[in-house]
Amino acid sequence: MWRRYFALGGLEGPVEVREHLDGGTPLPAAETDLLAHAVNERLDEISGRRVPYRLAVREPPPRSGPLAALVEALEGSHRAPPERLPAVAEAAGRALGVEVSVFLVDYDQEALVPAAGGREPLGIDSSAAGRAFSRVQVLTSGSSGAPRMWFPLLDGVERLGVVEVAVDDPADLDDPHLRDQCRWLSALLGHLITATTRYGDGLDVLRRSTRRTAAAELVWELLPPLTAGTDAFVLAGLLEPAYEVGGDAFDYALSGTTAHLAVFDATGHSLFSGLVAAAALSAYRAARRGGEGLYHQAAAIDETVGDLFGRTTRLVTGVLAEVDLASGRMRYVTAGHPPPMLMRDGRVVRSLEGGRRPLFGIAAAAASAPAAARTEELTVGEEVLQPGDWLVLHTDGITEARDATGAFFGEERLVEFLQREAAADAPPPETVRRLVRAVLRHQDGVLQDDATIVLARWSPVP
Repeated sequence: MWRRYFALGGLEGPVEVREHLDGGTPLPAAETDLLAHAVNERLDEISGRRVPYRLAVREPPPRSGPLAALVEALEGSHRAPPERLPAVAEAAGRALGVEVSVFLVDYDQEALVPAAGGREPLGIDSSAAGRAFSRVQVLTSGSSGAPRMWFPLLDGVERLGVVEVAVDDPADLDDPHLRDQCRWLSALLGHLITATTRYGDGLDVLRRSTRRTAAAELVWELLPPLTAGTDAFVLAGLLEPAYEVGGDAFDYALSGTTAHLAVFDATGHSLFSGLVAAAALSAYRAARRGGEGLYHQAAAIDETVGDLFGRTTRLVTGVLAEVDLASGRMRYVTAGHPPPMLMRDGRVVRSLEGGRRPLFGIAAAAASAPAAARTEELTVGEEVLQPGDWLVLHTDGITEARDATGAFFGEERLVEFLQREAAADAPPPETVRRLVRAVLRHQDGVLQDDATIVLARWSPVP
């Protein structure tokens, strides 16, 4: 027995081993386990019984199943460039016994593009995959072709695309455990896609149908995720056109107590407009993150735009708002911008006309005093929201979009559209997507001005 123990790496001599076996001197735990291993090898040969180890040894990780799939995705993405994630997803799918493919939504919000290539894009408005994306629901298709499931690809609540799961047996489409496992994998893939695209262009370029202008690239890189939410507050925003936008921007910040919202529209249509919008957004963020309220946020934007762009030649319209998530109390400032709309019980009940002030940048040119010292001149509007209320913030590119005859899209058409979507119980990001599509159709696919919409809903937790 000692020879077997020694061959396994044991350090104790034959005398010490014999004394231990006879109930005498105890051995260190590691040596005891080596000796137990030697004994078990012999017992396996003669009887199949085994001696217990002193140190607990965990079971090795499974080679298949949900845990194996998640481990495959995590380990496969470690140091992986973004373009390798489709292969990582396929390997994770094999651990579940299914075939997994990733489709990403393009920046036009019209099609779902295969991340691995080799297949045609799927129309959002004309495919089962598109319906899963639009409704943020799991859908199945098995009547023609291979049976498959479509899972929304999300990072939090932001829609990134869909995950296609192909199965061999149609009965698997109704397996609740497989659905849960694929949903877990899809959630992890959404996080991994967002994380990896921060350091590489491999997936981002697939979502583009044309080259962006410098102004559009500047603004899009500053934007937060297009959709976000907490237990009490959900919002979705979108800019159009996706490749030439220059002067519009929006921002938000959500916490457990407060929702902050902002929309900006810089005057003009050029790279310079993009710079002005970027400066306004950055000034707003810096003041907000510094703990400043609406007064000083507005003053910071005034001062920044005025200092950087000549105090008179470049201006910005905008709305700044904050909502107390416990009470629904909303405070807001509107600077030469279309007023926010309030929707209640599926109807647009009014525009919020309070908190009016001149465009950002005018105040900096109008007085010689530092902007921070002039906050008492600002008026802040107030509104008390009711549970389930919607806020609609938009730029004039929505309502002032013209068709071939010169007719505006207009506020009346906007109100009708929003109320129709509310009646259909469409998710916020889908309402935003459809609205921008409707504005584009009104202008035969070509916008004369940037168009931005932000839709937010307050739903406090009981």
